[in-house]
Amino acid sequence: MDITLTLFALVYLAMGVGHLPGLKVDRTGAALLGAMLLIVAERITPRAAWAAIDVETIGLLFGLMVVSAAFVVGGFYDWVARRVGQIQVGPATLLGILIAVSGILSALLTNDVVVVAMTPVLCSIALARQLNPVPLLLGFCFAANVGSTATLIGSPQNMIVAQALDISFNRFSAITLAPSILGLLLIWLLIAMLYRGRWHLSSVCTPSCPRPTTTDESSSTTRTPRPVVPLNRVETAKAGIVTLALISAFIFTDWPHMLIALAGASVLLLNRRIASSDMLGHVDGNLLLLLMGLFVVNAALAATGLPDQTMHWISQTGIDLDAPVPMLLISGLLSNIVGNSPAVMLLTPFLTGADHSETLGAAIALGTGFSSNAIVFGSLAGIIVVEQARAQGVTISFTEFMRAGLPVTLASTVLAVGWIYYLGA
Repeated sequence: MDITLTLFALVYLAMGVGHLPGLKVDRTGAALLGAMLLIVAERITPRAAWAAIDVETIGLLFGLMVVSAAFVVGGFYDWVARRVGQIQVGPATLLGILIAVSGILSALLTNDVVVVAMTPVLCSIALARQLNPVPLLLGFCFAANVGSTATLIGSPQNMIVAQALDISFNRFSAITLAPSILGLLLIWLLIAMLYRGRWHLSSVCTPSCPRPTTTDESSSTTRTPRPVVPLNRVETAKAGIVTLALISAFIFTDWPHMLIALAGASVLLLNRRIASSDMLGHVDGNLLLLLMGLFVVNAALAATGLPDQTMHWISQTGIDLDAPVPMLLISGLLSNIVGNSPAVMLLTPFLTGADHSETLGAAIALGTGFSSNAIVFGSLAGIIVVEQARAQGVTISFTEFMRAGLPVTLASTVLAVGWIYYLGA
């Protein structure tokens, strides 16, 4: 048990800080290393390790990643970013449009892929228009996390909790759609207030400064422009038709979610114009491996009986872990410690759902999605936006991110708790 607990603690330490201290082992490496060492130490058998991996969740996520990748190689995301950037409106209105676009795309496609594809283009557009890119990027990032809560296919953690509690697409969105939309409005209001008077480069730079003050002057002084992918109307249309078919199947049929997603991915991979390797190159294999490793690590810990003892102790303190509001708050707190997907994976083995599994699952999705904006490392989307922006010459510091993210998170969480209470939970 000591070895299991030690490895478990080290793995989740890496989830929290991004790497194993003193080593060049990132989150994915730590999850796989922990899983392999637990097998080698015979704390879990190879057969049990394979059985611990939730194939339905991994298959669903992989299938949807392929669908989203089709929009990447078809140039859809670049086209959307350029079209939005060309709209001749004021900065506050542009922020609102970006938030709406980010929220909608993240609800229908995997949010992490959306931010990977669009962040570099948005940076270039903002700088070309002499706008401060920071509020635009933060609004885009926050909206990706909040908008993704609207559907069970919006983020990996939504898929995990929906699979664990057997929640349908319709029942999930019936609870999360309204607070997600209201959350997007909150993001716009708060960022518009926080950055009032600081929308343009001239307002945040000295006369000789060509970039925002948040640019990291100690790093490379030249931006690395990313090649723009031209819009392929045929491939984009094909991906759009497949996506509509998938969503229709999610809504109107009882087919397993994984099979629906894999069917769509199969159709898109059968292509005479685009190589499958190009498509699969945009699939986040690291995230899939990370989740697989965590399934094994969590199963090994569960075998020790310690999690059950811990949950029993918590229940004796009067905290009802089957109640949606406590789970919303607990999942939100855990998300900012170990990340949103690992947080959900820690909690799902202990979810019984009682008579309100839909509300319980939706509450966890809202808790992880809404709280993800507090700090950079609260979500993969936050990390992606900050790192992609840095590559384009714009650095958003930890403090700058939290200065906007914390009030957005607090307001969003209050909204989510109020909504759950309104539903009678």
